[in-house]
Amino acid sequence: MTGPQPFRRPAIDLAGAQLEAFLVTGAANVRYLTGFTGSNGVVLVTPGGAVFFTDPRYEIQSAQQVACRVQVVRKGGLLPAVAAYAAKRQIRALGFEKDHFSYQQHQYLSTALPRAGLKPVEDVVLKQRMVKTDAEIALIRHSVLTNSNAFARAISTIKSGVTESETAAEIEYQMRKFGADRPSFETIVAFGSRTALPHAHPGPRALRPNELVLIDMGSSQEGYASDMTRVLHLGRIPRKTERMYRAVLEAQLAGLDAVRAGVTAGSVDRAARQVLKKHGLDHAFTHSTGHGLGLEIHEPPRLGKGDKTRLEAGMAITIEPGAYLEDYGGIRIEDTVVVTPSGCEVLTPTSKELIAL
Repeated sequence: MTGPQPFRRPAIDLAGAQLEAFLVTGAANVRYLTGFTGSNGVVLVTPGGAVFFTDPRYEIQSAQQVACRVQVVRKGGLLPAVAAYAAKRQIRALGFEKDHFSYQQHQYLSTALPRAGLKPVEDVVLKQRMVKTDAEIALIRHSVLTNSNAFARAISTIKSGVTESETAAEIEYQMRKFGADRPSFETIVAFGSRTALPHAHPGPRALRPNELVLIDMGSSQEGYASDMTRVLHLGRIPRKTERMYRAVLEAQLAGLDAVRAGVTAGSVDRAARQVLKKHGLDHAFTHSTGHGLGLEIHEPPRLGKGDKTRLEAGMAITIEPGAYLEDYGGIRIEDTVVVTPSGCEVLTPTSKELIAL
């Protein structure tokens, strides 16, 4: 046990925002600020410091993980304890996370703190999380390697007659064998024409000869996510599939080439989309080119049409263009990368070759 990590203050100027305190309730944001990995904790940030609230189940764990002051709530719930703490200190202007606070929670605090103005605050911690530290990048790199190792081991079990669900289960089993805490999202495995569904759910569909296999998988290791998509084919690869694959691969490489600090997220999307347009597949590209990842599988920035977010060195993102033809199949190629001042570092070591099984 290395002891509690230093508390990361959220990047908010309380005085400038006309706030006396800021309540952080989003689980990933709480973890980012405090290092707490449990399921029930909130942080109240004030100019004089921060207080972490949790319940007795996490008394020992919070003492080991959290560096700021910890208040263990014995009864009544965390929000009543926050309200009592704020009332005792006569907090009159309380910010809360707009995207992580329910209407019911808002109603409760409004009643419990009638003299305190409640002010929604948007994405303060999430924006802070966009640029990763060296330590965070190391964790993402480890998660990526685990993911690729699991893929390499699992594909040896793919053969005619195996089902999508069986393949997904094997992938997730191998992730855990290589050290993952869990999948970072529900593993996508699709066979045949179902590969045209970008977010296909694995089912009982069995693989038949001369069919496409699409696998989109990610592991979560020490809290940090990875993401990768690869395409395989059972049997001889048709020329139409080869052409489609080459077009998507060219688009993915163009997207990677467009990544560097200072460019907009939308310009990366445009670079990939223009390649698919050249091949007559722009109509078949139905999602954005990528997204940020870290403590969550989907984080800003979103690499979509017209997104004006400027990429910064240290952002961890995916590049994943695709093309999907109904009643035929889909191709998507995805890597996890880190933005650098002059380009990007591709973390995913798995070959992008169209694998014939």
